[in-house]
Amino acid sequence: MTLDRPTLANPVRTRALLWVIGAVLGGMMAAGPAQASHPNALWRVVHGLCLRDKRISGLPAPCLAVDRAKGVAVVPDPSTPTQVLLVPTTRLAGIESRELQAPGGTNYWQAAWDARRWFEKRVGRPTPRDQVAMAINSAASRSQEQLHIHVDCVHPEVRKALMRNQAEIGYAWAPLSFPVLGEWFLARRLDGAELGSRDPFKLLARGDVYARAHMDTETLVVIGATFADGAPGFYLLSDHADLDRHMPAFGERLLDHTCAVLREP
Repeated sequence: MTLDRPTLANPVRTRALLWVIGAVLGGMMAAGPAQASHPNALWRVVHGLCLRDKRISGLPAPCLAVDRAKGVAVVPDPSTPTQVLLVPTTRLAGIESRELQAPGGTNYWQAAWDARRWFEKRVGRPTPRDQVAMAINSAASRSQEQLHIHVDCVHPEVRKALMRNQAEIGYAWAPLSFPVLGEWFLARRLDGAELGSRDPFKLLARGDVYARAHMDTETLVVIGATFADGAPGFYLLSDHADLDRHMPAFGERLLDHTCAVLREP
């Protein structure tokens, strides 16, 4: 199967909007831990372009969507064919932002899960939940100083490893007995088709003493699941950076921006 290009109403306009985002970001959102020369570029796209255009014209260009009530925007990544980014419309640096642990507020992970419909538009077809993953990188491995959650295909080997070993993943954070793409993660499961009010940022901080004290070192990955009994849910995986061992906690690597999983039988 060949991945389809974005399928929005006006392909000429779509290409123009992606060009605008690419020009502003300057390639900073490419996969891989990066040292950004423009760490505020993503914030400028959302705050300086999308929110302004939404206010003036009612269209969120060059974003795919802006939800003022929830305070989020959906940005297509121009460097990949399918990935979208869920970005708060308020200034939040990243996973370590204290506001993420405050009671109430938007569950940005649920908003990112909702944003997978825009990912599916870029893919060109509905995608099973267990082929979709979301990730946020640690402060050491992110390119932008504005919180953003990556939404794209899960890496096929990650999906297979979790399916093979799902019986050992329980409802509390615990180290996995097997590596995932060569790294050792903590993991837990959640049941249910939606995250709802269950916020993975808060679940990590409450369930892991080290993470609570060092959230800037953490990476967090949320992967859609269909368990052996057919019930829907999620896997949550976390790890922390250890720069002395050249481990930057780059959870985005569990995603696959080529979407090879969609081409598997």
